[in-house]
Amino acid sequence: MMVRDEVDIVAAMVEHHVAQGLDHLIVTDNASVDGTREVLEEYAAQGVIELHHDPVHRKQQHSVVTAMARRARTHFAADWVVNADADEFFVPVDKRLTLRDALEEIPVGLFAFTAEVHNMVGPPAERGAGIGRLHWRDRRSVAELNRVGIHAQPTPNALHRGDSEVVVAQGNHFVSLPSRGQPAPELEIEVYHLPWRSWSQLERKVLNAGLGYAASPDLRPSKNHHGMADYRRYLQGRLRYAYLLRTPRIEDLEGGEVASFERDTWLDSHLRALTGRAVLPHQLARCLADEASDLIGPVEHAEGAHLGSLFHGLEQENLALGARLAAWERKVHAMNGQIRNLKRDTRRR
Repeated sequence: MMVRDEVDIVAAMVEHHVAQGLDHLIVTDNASVDGTREVLEEYAAQGVIELHHDPVHRKQQHSVVTAMARRARTHFAADWVVNADADEFFVPVDKRLTLRDALEEIPVGLFAFTAEVHNMVGPPAERGAGIGRLHWRDRRSVAELNRVGIHAQPTPNALHRGDSEVVVAQGNHFVSLPSRGQPAPELEIEVYHLPWRSWSQLERKVLNAGLGYAASPDLRPSKNHHGMADYRRYLQGRLRYAYLLRTPRIEDLEGGEVASFERDTWLDSHLRALTGRAVLPHQLARCLADEASDLIGPVEHAEGAHLGSLFHGLEQENLALGARLAAWERKVHAMNGQIRNLKRDTRRR
């Protein structure tokens, strides 16, 4: 795991994966300034993680994670490697199993396979990890997501066998090892993902990502890249409205379309049950602290979401206008080429 400024949730992530039976956790802190580094140092002192430090603020995740993935094999003889972010919780679909149980039964001859990633959503809040609030799986269709400014559901994450030469792509979604299939259905693994835990967390995450890409001119993220789209919104002063637009209203969650949101409190219950046997109970307790006072009220939510919808409409108009302009530029370029050819043919005559 490579992490930067995730103090609200990083302890929960570590405790979860320790409880799931992973042998070793290799973590690189990317010069966090919010207390994340200090939390990780506590876990390192307990011997449950191997902690590295990378002070460079660029988008070098692929190279750092690749180095950690290779180290998992060369130093710890890992059979399987899980490359995770701080807001991701890997677990078998069958909750009677631990992650270790499943991985021990999955043949390494698969080389690599993917795990579906499920965004967990809930009412918006100013701050907090959201573990006690984000109780719904986001099942919105692509069309529904597009209407609230989200490009698509998350790409599945790749898990792979230990390999000293593996390459992990930016984002942990793809690796250089070929996949020879998926695990048996009873051994499938999924990921609980908490990407928009609070307004303060999203603002910090977007700013860090935007500055990282700005410092990495060799990386060219897609125009549809969610982080860069949000960074543009941040620079234009409308990220908060985008956050409130994408966050469903409580009435939609509890009484809206069943197909769009599926209630799932497993992660919350699971983490609270770990408190008594956690490596660092006080750090896990901080992640699980009550957030009721930090909720964003329904009136502000509705008003902000309305503004977010208006801004999103303008975004779509600008994109459509840009596409038409690009099409006209291609036509003009083609016509200029035809004119040059006609002039050349005329001179030859």
